Amino acid sequence: MTATATCVAAAGLIAGQATTAHAAVACDVVYTPNTWTSSPGQGGFTANLTLKNLGDPLTAWTLAFDFPTTTQRYTPSGWGANWSQSGTRVTGTNMPYNGALATGAAVTVGFNGTWSGTNPNPTSYTVNGTTCGGPGGATPSVVTSASSVAVNEGGTATFTARLSSAPAANVTVSTSRTSGDTDLTVSSGASLTFTPANWNTPQTVTLAAAQDADTTSGTAVFTVGGTGVTSATVNGTEIDDDAVQEQSLVVTPTSVTVPEGAGATYTVRLAAQPSSNVTVTTSAGSGDTDLTVSSGASLTFTPANWNTPQTVTLAAAQDADTTAGTRVFTVAATGLTSRTVTATEADDDGTTPVHVENPYAGATGYVNPNWSAKAAAEPGGAAIANTSTAVWMDRIAAIAGSADAMSLREHLDEAVRQDAANGAAPLTIQVVVYNLPNRDCSALASNGELRIAANGFNRYKSEYIDPIADILDDPQYAGLRIVTVIEPDSLPNLITNIDSFADCREANGPGGYVDSVRYALNKLHAISNVYTYIDAAHHAWLGWDSNFQPAVDLFHSTVAGTTAGVDSVDGFIVNTANYSTTTEPHFTINTTVNGTTVRQSEWVDWNFYVDEQTFAAALRTALIAKGFRQGLGMLVDTSRNGWGGSARPSGPSGSTNLNTFVDDSRVDRRIHAGNWCNQSGAGIGARPQAAPASGFDAYVWIKPPGESDGSSREIDNDQGKRFDRMCDPTYTGNELNGNNLTGALADAPISGQWFSAQFRQLVANANPPLS
Repeated sequence: MTATATCVAAAGLIAGQATTAHAAVACDVVYTPNTWTSSPGQGGFTANLTLKNLGDPLTAWTLAFDFPTTTQRYTPSGWGANWSQSGTRVTGTNMPYNGALATGAAVTVGFNGTWSGTNPNPTSYTVNGTTCGGPGGATPSVVTSASSVAVNEGGTATFTARLSSAPAANVTVSTSRTSGDTDLTVSSGASLTFTPANWNTPQTVTLAAAQDADTTSGTAVFTVGGTGVTSATVNGTEIDDDAVQEQSLVVTPTSVTVPEGAGATYTVRLAAQPSSNVTVTTSAGSGDTDLTVSSGASLTFTPANWNTPQTVTLAAAQDADTTAGTRVFTVAATGLTSRTVTATEADDDGTTPVHVENPYAGATGYVNPNWSAKAAAEPGGAAIANTSTAVWMDRIAAIAGSADAMSLREHLDEAVRQDAANGAAPLTIQVVVYNLPNRDCSALASNGELRIAANGFNRYKSEYIDPIADILDDPQYAGLRIVTVIEPDSLPNLITNIDSFADCREANGPGGYVDSVRYALNKLHAISNVYTYIDAAHHAWLGWDSNFQPAVDLFHSTVAGTTAGVDSVDGFIVNTANYSTTTEPHFTINTTVNGTTVRQSEWVDWNFYVDEQTFAAALRTALIAKGFRQGLGMLVDTSRNGWGGSARPSGPSGSTNLNTFVDDSRVDRRIHAGNWCNQSGAGIGARPQAAPASGFDAYVWIKPPGESDGSSREIDNDQGKRFDRMCDPTYTGNELNGNNLTGALADAPISGQWFSAQFRQLVANANPPLS
């Protein structure tokens, strides 16, 4: 059951750019509990509260309410706010990252609690001392993802709509043009239905701009609203194609740079829906014959997929000349006006490596001989022993190596040897930069050797990053594509764990995670053949709206503070060393069971994502909207998220019980999505692959299968790694994993060491299966 309240402290309207006008100093509070019974007459609950600011902008907020009974208790476990309880009074104050709420902005926070007798919802709320709760509760507002949308002539563009709070009954929200250019219309989503269960799930509206003969860009106003809701407005702008007016082929971009020995891409789509299939060809014209069409020379567009961009890949041959040639390629279809693409070869003259858009495209991957030998020695391991995995620099000593571990230079020398043996294709080697001060401040298994309070930041710079950068910058490695994965689980910890762990709070200050990541980016980005990808955790860390946008903001502010700004990163990586499945094949976040969305299931727990593919795609969109470059690439670590074997569901469950449906349908077979250590039942995931989807640079194996996440008991070591109970299979959990068993394998060594039993399980449960 969801309770909603509205507070209004003063009359008057606010004029401005917001999609709606509201009374000053007004707020909306939605209280949504998820209650369970542990024994007769008592149990626990999780409460999510969404505070929406309907009035003047806030710089800080305090949310308070009273439990209706004296037996309802907040347990010391919450998120998004600093929570406390005195008597029946519960108070939550903002965190440092979510205190500012603009007009119309919302924040979702929550906590865990216990109850006995009954667990009724609070009936009254205050925000900054103002009482909430007007007669009849809140009137939901339509919330759109954008207040203005640009639509290319002959094309479409989308925005999403949802409600600000749960309606009492189903609500129909319609989108219609109320004024402006009649070339702009609603293509789909003109009528959307929101229920008391799916009110917060964004639904898509598509606008279209007609292809016509004029050369002006018109605008139109669209109203998004309905009975019982406060409407929003979206401004549509038609982008006229002027000089390329009436082109029926849309090619983006029309000029590309192709690195010698590599490739570059452009996309093609139709500007208008055809009545039958259309074949579009790309042919090479005059110019440098080293430049050719590698793939996509013939594309088929149907009346169904006409507006879906398809990719053409151009290649530049590796040769001995030192000149950069050009060639014109013609994109054509019968009855349509052709387009041209000018390609320029970026010659690698032997001294200046070219920084390509996607370092995995057209490249082979480095095979770590140490890992390969261990994998090949295990039953079934030969099938994957030649797969590319990352090299982890998880302490200062790893740079120089040891008797049983290759040094960074030795790995790079071996990469040069493999590159020479692989012919003209370039080679990509992946290096994990993982040793910042107070490393992994919320878990013990991967704690590091440097401490902020013990000169950690200066040691990180002079003893760790500087030596790595000096080695990577050696001219003998200039022909390699060196991908660096920057500090797994670092910045995400500053979003999710600073209120629970003192080490994380310290890491949020001077000499901590932000300073360290910026220093690493400044040093590594300056090397032209080095590619930098920042770790972005995974959907079960950042998929809630209370974490998602704060993470986007933190990523942007951190990277924008580097010397090169947002250009200092090539992309972001998700699921590093984790187990979240790439795609849940049997349900999506929009799936409902008896009218109830899977978001309300215990497994999904109100998250906005159920897998890494949808999370990474949404994160990329939000990062670009925040200011990152359009070419930003995403990586997904698929080394251990296959979840095959006999326990893998073959299809969706037929159960009408929400939790049963989700539990029986999900391929991620962990006990809880918060479990992360040596997970029982896991399997090898998708093999490394370049450009598996639009916006994704690659699926990669960053965590080498068979290397432990952490020890299942206390083991003395000189690497600063401690025993974390989440690696203990007998541990019954904590509030971070819903007080469930950890699902960890027994008899595990410290993190990074070979764990034969885990490797054999991963091979047995591989999906796709190993051949």
